Amino acid sequence: MTNTPLSKPVKLLGWVSLLTDAATEAVYPLLPVFITQVLGGPPIALGIVEGAADATSSALKVFAGRWSDRVGARKPIVVAGYALSSLVRPFVALATSWGHVFAVRVTDRVGKGLRGAPRDAMLAALAPPGERGRVFGYHWAMDHAGAAIGPLLATVFLWFAPDSYRLLFGLTIIPGALAVMTLLRVPETASTPALAPAPALAPALAPNPLAPKAPYAPLAPVLVPALVPLAERLPRSLKRYLWIVGVFTLGNSSDAFLLLQLSQAGVPLVGLTALWSAQHAVKAMLSMKGGALSDRIGRRTLIIAGWTLYAVVYAGFAWSQSVEALIAWFMLYSVYAAAVEGSEKALIADLSPESLRATAFGWHSAVQGFGALAAGLFFGGLWQLFGAPVAFTTGAVLALIAALLLGLSDDGHGRGDHGRHIAQV
Repeated sequence: MTNTPLSKPVKLLGWVSLLTDAATEAVYPLLPVFITQVLGGPPIALGIVEGAADATSSALKVFAGRWSDRVGARKPIVVAGYALSSLVRPFVALATSWGHVFAVRVTDRVGKGLRGAPRDAMLAALAPPGERGRVFGYHWAMDHAGAAIGPLLATVFLWFAPDSYRLLFGLTIIPGALAVMTLLRVPETASTPALAPAPALAPALAPNPLAPKAPYAPLAPVLVPALVPLAERLPRSLKRYLWIVGVFTLGNSSDAFLLLQLSQAGVPLVGLTALWSAQHAVKAMLSMKGGALSDRIGRRTLIIAGWTLYAVVYAGFAWSQSVEALIAWFMLYSVYAAAVEGSEKALIADLSPESLRATAFGWHSAVQGFGALAAGLFFGGLWQLFGAPVAFTTGAVLALIAALLLGLSDDGHGRGDHGRHIAQV
């Protein structure tokens, strides 16, 4: 099959992602050290900050996705989300406690929550027939290119200005502003508004993948009842997949813990930013190929392989002692991401009708985000009580369980849609 050239709007959205991630990832690899050493926070603070940030983002993606589907608009919501994140991110420079970082990160992720699902729906609409995985793979490649450039620039900056974290954080407003300016050149993608609710599925066919759990008790009573009605129209095959993603996500802790383990093994701060940049450079090179491969051999096959590799990497982090071994595992982690990220997005598009596509992307992110909050608290608690080996081993086991469940649930879908809509309602 000959790949058609990527359209200009797809490329522009890729550049928006690159610039945004350059700003975000110049900050992110420094946060574990900034929170625990500069601001004096405990290890579990990392789980609280990143878990709450991801959960906030993901809950909003459900509402933003459904809102986008109902009104038939994508771009205005996407612009608002990127603008908010670009404006608030530099305020990390003013933090004097880890609670301040918590507030900035959560607000930043509000912007991400607004933009994520409508933007993914735009990409799905812009994908040529049979190349949905390739388009999402390209977007992830640009995302990771930005995530490689940001830490690289941060490494150079800190080399010449050691300990100038706050100035570096403040300068991230520049790529953020450029991202918003680029986004304004992207045309709207037409969508048919879903103005009238369809009849709800039978309760037995509509399990709730976000049942309230204790770790996010303040959020659950408010957010979960409001989110449940939005899931009623999703296809059953999509709901089944979301349940399995929830199992994997519970063991998929924040990457901040990988950085913390490297730091405690003796990798200096400049080394952390360099490694973070190198890892994303590998992802940038492989993500588009991974997405395109899912178009040919199937989404589920690639996702199962990626989750299995994730389990191997986490087992390596659990039991490896040397800095060299940990660095090798960290770089191998890039291959897992390249195999899974574009494939998962494409599979969500495969399993959802166009009129509910942004809603489906929102729910996928919601499961990942609430799972990330639970995983962050769970993983951080295990680390604090029993040590890093127990925490990483638990993550590996959950990843293997999820891979097994996905293999057993394969009903013939997700084997490369070649442009077809295969959702089963």
